[in-house]
Amino acid sequence: VQSGPWDEFKIGDVLHFQSILINTDKDTNCVKGANITFVAKVNAESLLKKPTIKWFKGKWMDLASKSGKHLQLKETYDRNTKVYTFEMQIIAAKANFAGAYRCEVSSRDKFDSCNFDLTVHGAQFYSFNTLLSFSTDGNEDSGELDFSTLLKKRAVQVTSEPDVDVWNILSHAPASEYEKIAFQHGITDLRGMLKRLKKMKKEEKKSEAFLKKLDPAYQVTKGQKIKLGVEVANENVEVKWLKNGQEIQPTGRYIFESVGNMRYLTINHCSLADDATYTCVVGDEKCTTELFVKEPPVTIVKNLEDQMVMKGERVELECEVSEEGANVKWEKDGVELTRDESFKYRFKKDGCKHVLIINEATKEDCGHYKVKTNGGESVAELLVQDLEVYQSIADLTVKAKDQAVFKCEVSDETVKGTWYKNGVEVKPDARINISHIGRIHKLTIDEVKPEDEGDYTFVPDGYAFNLSAKLNFLDPPKIHLDCMGRTTESTILVVAGNKLRLDVPITGDPAPTVIWTKGEKVLTEGDSRVHVETSKGHCVFTIEGAERQDEGIYSVVVRNPAGEDTADVHVKVVDVPDPPQTPRILSVGEDSCVVEWDPPAFDGGQPVIGYVLERKKTKSYRWMRLNFDPYPQTTYEAKRMIEGVPYEMRVYAVNSIGMSRHSPASQPFVPVAPTSEPIGLCVDDINDTSISLKWRPPERIGAAELKGYGVEYCKEGSKSLYHEADEWIPVSQDLTDRLSMIVRNLTTGDKLQFRVRAYNMAGPSAPATLAQAVTIREIMREYRPKIWLPRYLRQTLIKKVGDTVNIVIPFQGKPRPIVTWSKDGEPLSPQFASVRNSETDTILFIRKTDRKHSGKYELQVQIENVEDRTNVTLQVVDLPGPPEALKIIDIWGFNVALEWKPPKDNGNCDITGYTIQKADKKTMEWFTVYELYRRTNCVVSDLIMGNEYVFRVFATNLVGLSPDPCNTKDSAYIQKTGIAYKPPSYKDHDFSRAPKFTHPLVNRSVIAGYNATLSCSVRGIPKPKVTWYKNKMDISHEAKYRMLSKEGVLTLEIRKPCPFDGGVYMCKAVNDSGEDTVECKLEVPAQPTTWRGWSMKWLICI
Repeated sequence: VQSGPWDEFKIGDVLHFQSILINTDKDTNCVKGANITFVAKVNAESLLKKPTIKWFKGKWMDLASKSGKHLQLKETYDRNTKVYTFEMQIIAAKANFAGAYRCEVSSRDKFDSCNFDLTVHGAQFYSFNTLLSFSTDGNEDSGELDFSTLLKKRAVQVTSEPDVDVWNILSHAPASEYEKIAFQHGITDLRGMLKRLKKMKKEEKKSEAFLKKLDPAYQVTKGQKIKLGVEVANENVEVKWLKNGQEIQPTGRYIFESVGNMRYLTINHCSLADDATYTCVVGDEKCTTELFVKEPPVTIVKNLEDQMVMKGERVELECEVSEEGANVKWEKDGVELTRDESFKYRFKKDGCKHVLIINEATKEDCGHYKVKTNGGESVAELLVQDLEVYQSIADLTVKAKDQAVFKCEVSDETVKGTWYKNGVEVKPDARINISHIGRIHKLTIDEVKPEDEGDYTFVPDGYAFNLSAKLNFLDPPKIHLDCMGRTTESTILVVAGNKLRLDVPITGDPAPTVIWTKGEKVLTEGDSRVHVETSKGHCVFTIEGAERQDEGIYSVVVRNPAGEDTADVHVKVVDVPDPPQTPRILSVGEDSCVVEWDPPAFDGGQPVIGYVLERKKTKSYRWMRLNFDPYPQTTYEAKRMIEGVPYEMRVYAVNSIGMSRHSPASQPFVPVAPTSEPIGLCVDDINDTSISLKWRPPERIGAAELKGYGVEYCKEGSKSLYHEADEWIPVSQDLTDRLSMIVRNLTTGDKLQFRVRAYNMAGPSAPATLAQAVTIREIMREYRPKIWLPRYLRQTLIKKVGDTVNIVIPFQGKPRPIVTWSKDGEPLSPQFASVRNSETDTILFIRKTDRKHSGKYELQVQIENVEDRTNVTLQVVDLPGPPEALKIIDIWGFNVALEWKPPKDNGNCDITGYTIQKADKKTMEWFTVYELYRRTNCVVSDLIMGNEYVFRVFATNLVGLSPDPCNTKDSAYIQKTGIAYKPPSYKDHDFSRAPKFTHPLVNRSVIAGYNATLSCSVRGIPKPKVTWYKNKMDISHEAKYRMLSKEGVLTLEIRKPCPFDGGVYMCKAVNDSGEDTVECKLEVPAQPTTWRGWSMKWLICI
């Protein structure tokens, strides 16, 4: 405990989480005039700021104000361990320096203190019985005597002794036996116990407040509980409990009880910190007791072991006890060992371990050594051999086929011995030779093999010791690529941007050095991306973020003194492909286009497995994906576009690694379709060298503007040189905007076919062709076909069902023209109507008409390609059907309100009016109220009071009244005035409610490629109609989205979203009472352009 002129005592150690100072109070001695230092250490790992320390003498004297010649305070801080060290140095101690000291440490809500006594002696001596040290139990505040200088041991022989009263033993024992009794019974604070024992002997005064006081002292075993009780005179009086003068507050460990006149203090889980003076205070009176906490016996958990050593060797006898800092005694052959002047024996204490050290053992050190504690003992035997070893065998490292020689030398020439390898006796053979010449013993192994490696031992005969050494076989280095399932021709694939890690197993003894090269360049860690590591059995080469230029052949060379080995590793860096070339639009349709593109210049080291296409409107920023799976061709037909809207296209290339960046956008294009064919193509005039054609515009023109018409002709029977189809010759290279054209310079007598096509930006339409070829020759005007339609047939001809129709229409033409009748575009069947033709007229005859004969009849008179046409409209009418749903709406006074619906069958002509009739239910005679009444509701007035009426309605058209009327189901009773009771009417409660969202949509960010849902809830009566919008556009009919509604919970499911599906989504609910909307923002972060493999699902959105 003495270091130079200073005596240093640790009164605090590194704290734990529950307290600040761990070590307990330390009483110590020093010589008058000597220097002494007290050290407190505080762990600051869990403290928010620097702790505050105060040193006190007695109870209140703050020593910070007494610093000077004889007292110095210091503090240091270790940043590595985060420990504060506080020192109080007393210089040239005087007699009046003796007394009680206290150290207090605080930091915010943590506080700890430590008490210790200083005794100053007049002369300088050290008694082993007065040297003190302290346990390191951070939760206890009491010290213990340190018998480390006595260092005793014994085997683990735990004896169960009856519980004895230590107070009774101490009171009857002489002072010289106090320390022995304290060791046997686990007393840690003997001095404090003797002080309190002295106080107990004082006589106590009789008390008026207490009927029964506390006993002078109590004893309890550490970890158990104790109950202190007093009996007071007044059962209503309040008592206070003090510990060392400080009031105790009730906690989980301290429990106060009051039962009648009895007052109890219960202390649970007693520790050494509870070893103190306890006082019960009633008013001005108090009673005091001493509580002594007895530690359990210290047992030996690890015994001493017998040892046999050579003369002069170092001996360590080690045991382990159950408590840290426990006191032990060491004995040899029953004699207690102490630290003598020659320091032959040294005693070492390390936590629970206790070690007896003997330097340079001699024959006199043989014997039985025992270690004792207050709870057990352990014994071991030490034997010392006197055979001296002049030269021990040494470890050898040899190469293959070298010679290994183990050699040792002992002091006795006559001593023989045996050689062992890994515990098995070595026998001489052709390669192994064993020799003994004088004091020298040899083991020689020729042409060493790997199986010769091991531990070799020489054991002298008759002696219980051995000499050992190890034979190490020098193994040449080897690279084991086959352990990785690879060969020198294997190729390692790594995705660009990923970590390239080459882990190559290697062997060799000693450990070989490793060099990595690529080409002629030696790879080191100069590049921040390169890391080279070598561990036992492995060499690892790592490149962070592989790039294309990292591709190539890497060589690894391993060397050691036994040789070297090399291997090559082929590395291929694969990446997503480059973008494809700019797409080209080959053709467009009404809602489609055909796009073509060229493959990317670089496929990323992996074959391109397909392409992904996107399109967008030219004025939009949103690209829409067109295919879910990679498309393998380089030509694609995109559909479902809006005609007349300009679009752009772009393409992505896909390989097994991922998807490339997109290509440049194509030139804008507009999907348009050719118009329908022109209609009504016919010959207007013809002569020997020309023909005049006319037609009507197409029925469907489309979004694109009509550029004009093109007229073509071909000679009947002519074929193209390159095709079997007819050879059509355009009349003019330019298009015409007119609906007629004169074709000139034709050859007389040629039989020609003509056709007309309409043109727009999408190209020509389907052709409109004449029904038959036209012979180019002049037809006299007076002989051209001409229809003379009678005046009465120029308007609709109306006939009743069953009437006879006989229509005569004259015409002219020479030669006799061809006459054709058709109805509604279909040829007229003889079973439907009879037709009789002559050279000057034609007759259409229907014997008995029916409503199916109604329609438009077309008459065509034709001489070759010159024709004339006219139309006759026939309307066959019949009686109407009865009106529907006649009902009584209201009855008041002498009036009845009626309402009905028009008949389903109007007789093929307009309803001209209705006839309303009434009848008294008594007579059922019908009287007409209104005739030709044009409305579908009326009021019948002037009804007779007390009568009951029924009503009926007939429909009237130009043929007449409907055969059957429509009758009312109910009758109308005309109440007598003043008699009828009309019950009050109550307005039905209106349960309707405007829609209102009870749970809004929430902004979300989802992962691309995984289905996402947006949910909200709405209420409203009647059930509202729900519509979903994205960026204010209705998406109800989009196949990508699915809308669900269940009990007011609305869900929008988005299939495999991509970044282009991000935006503002709105849900709108509408009913008759109003509407409400709610919206949210959806974000779909873009995926990295580098994909990790084709095994993942493609994230492709429409």
